[in-house]
Amino acid sequence: MKQLILKALSCEGTKKSGEITVTILSDKRMRALNLKYLHRDEPTDVLAFDLSAKPRTLIADIIVSSDTAVRNAGIYKTTPSYELNLYLIHGVLHLLGFDDNAPKGARIMRAKEEKYVHT
Repeated sequence: MKQLILKALSCEGTKKSGEITVTILSDKRMRALNLKYLHRDEPTDVLAFDLSAKPRTLIADIIVSSDTAVRNAGIYKTTPSYELNLYLIHGVLHLLGFDDNAPKGARIMRAKEEKYVHT
C-alpha cells in the first residue's frame, strides 16, 4: 500500500511531505463515517480527508471498506486486493485535488486509477 501511494504521489508531481494514514473498515463503520461527514446514509468504498494545515504539507486519512472490496471483486471479476488498491489510489487522487463529480473529471480519475493500479 505504501509503495502504491508513494508511486502515485511521485508520478503526480507532488512536492509535499507529510503523512497519510490508511484505515480499513467494515461497511457498517464506513456507513457511519459517510453519514457523519458527507451526510450520505450508505456505505462507500473510500473516504479521503485532507487534514493539512500548511500548503507544502500533506497530512491525510484514507479510509477504505474491506466489505465493499470483497463484494466488488465478485461483481467486477477482480480481487479484493485489486479493489483496495483502486480505492487507495482514488483517495490519493482526491487528496491531490481531482474530482469525479463531473463526467470529464471522472474520466480523468478512471484513467489515472488504471495507470497506477496496473503498473
